[in-house]
Amino acid sequence: MAKAQALAALLLAMVVALAAIEGAHAICGMANEDFKLCQAAASANDPTDSPSAECCAALGKADLGCICRYRGVAGIWMRIYHIDPSRAMALPGKCGLTMPSNCS
Repeated sequence: MAKAQALAALLLAMVVALAAIEGAHAICGMANEDFKLCQAAASANDPTDSPSAECCAALGKADLGCICRYRGVAGIWMRIYHIDPSRAMALPGKCGLTMPSNCS
């Protein structure tokens, strides 16, 4: 069992390292740089009052339905980057975008 956990941890570390190195991979139509544009407005610590125009532009190109599907499994990443999930999910609305109706 411990061997399987160590292998899983190593695999996770490799995935994180590759994602950091390749930075250009997109999730739901947003590259790592796009997510960083929205980090200040979704921060768990001292967030900005509203998202920047650059953040809204990045969200405008994103697949919001895809982002909605990821919200449940993204908890660990949100904690790592000190993102408040409620603030993050409120950003599209603050940018004048409409989330899919099945995203509640």
